[in-house]
Amino acid sequence: MRQLAIAASSGVLLMLPMFTGTSHAVAAPPDYVYAEPLAKSDAEMRKVAEYWKPERLKDADSYSPATPGTKSSAPSSSPSSSAGSVLTNGVSRRAAARDIQPTTPAKGGAAKTIGKVFFQLGGKEYWCSASAVAAKNRSLVATAGHCAWDPRLGKSANWIFVPSPGKDGDAPHGIYVGSTLHMHEDWAAIGDYDYDYAFVSVHHGFRWVTEDGKAVMKDVGRLEDNVGGQGLTVGKKTGNQVAAFGYPAGVQPDGSQPFNGRTLKSCEGKTKRTVNPTRNLQYGVLLSGCDFSAGASGGPWMLGYRATTGLGFLNGINSLTWNLDAAAKYDAVSSPYFTPTTFEVYDQAANDATT
Repeated sequence: MRQLAIAASSGVLLMLPMFTGTSHAVAAPPDYVYAEPLAKSDAEMRKVAEYWKPERLKDADSYSPATPGTKSSAPSSSPSSSAGSVLTNGVSRRAAARDIQPTTPAKGGAAKTIGKVFFQLGGKEYWCSASAVAAKNRSLVATAGHCAWDPRLGKSANWIFVPSPGKDGDAPHGIYVGSTLHMHEDWAAIGDYDYDYAFVSVHHGFRWVTEDGKAVMKDVGRLEDNVGGQGLTVGKKTGNQVAAFGYPAGVQPDGSQPFNGRTLKSCEGKTKRTVNPTRNLQYGVLLSGCDFSAGASGGPWMLGYRATTGLGFLNGINSLTWNLDAAAKYDAVSSPYFTPTTFEVYDQAANDATT
C-alpha cells in the first residue's frame, strides 16, 4: 500500500484538503475497461500452480507486502480504449449499475471471502489483501490495481488468491489461480489512483494433497461456492459507516511493526472525501482512525457488514495509507470512489468464463 506522509517545506505536515459531502456531483469519468490475460489456458494455470508448491507457500508470509511503484509513462503493452463502452467477447455493451447481492457458501455457514493474493513483479514475490465477490461466473476476486498491475512493469506473474489463509502456507479453502485481470485503463496506463482497483476472474480452486509421496493438485471447485461472495454497491454518498479489512504488515512511520500480516485486521468509521493531486487522486474516499500499513492493500471496504454472516456490500478497497498528523502511526486509509464505471469493470470480469 502506498504510504503518504506529505510535509511542507517548514517540516509541518501539509494537510490535504478534506471534504465531507453527501455525494459527488461531478460526472463519472470515461468508463474504459481493460482486460489482461494472466493464465487463461489450463496449461498456463497449472504452470502457476506448480510455482506455488507447498514448500514455497510456507514462506509466503515472509514475502514483501506490496507497495506500488511511482506513477510513470504508459506500460509497454498499451491498453486499448473502448470509447465509453465495455467490450465483452468483442461485443460493445454498457452495463447498468445495480446492487449485487452477497452470497453464502454453497454448504452454508459464514462466508470466508477475505484473504491474500500472492504474485510476482520484476521477479520478486509480493502479497496483498483481497476478497471474493459475488458474480455470474462465481469466480471473482476484488483487490487494488497495484496488487496485480504496475504501470512501470505491466502485469504481475504467478497471481493466486488464498481466501482465509491458515498458518505456514496452509490454504484450507483452496488456491485460486488468476485467469484474467480487469481494470480501468487509467490505472493500467498512468497509475491514476482514482482507479486503483481490479477485478480478477479465477480458475477452479485446488489444494495440494500427498499421494504416493508426491504433492498433487485436487480440484475443490469454484471460489464463490466454497467461501461465498461479497455484494457490490457503487455511487454511494460519503458520510457512510464502513468496515475496512486487510492483512497489514508494513513498518509504521516511527519504525515499529505492530502487525505481522498473518492476522486479519479491521477498522470502522464514517467516510469523507479526500484528494491528492500528486497521485492523480481527485475523488478519493477517506476512512480516518485506521492504522493499516502495507499489506492491507486491496482489502475490502464494506457497507452493511454483518460479522455473523461475514458478508456485506463491497464499496471500496484499501488503496493509500495516510499519516495526516505526522505522528508515530498511520491514521487513515483511502479508497477510490466506486462509481458506475467501477461497476462496468466488475461486470466484464463477472461475465468472464473460467475453468
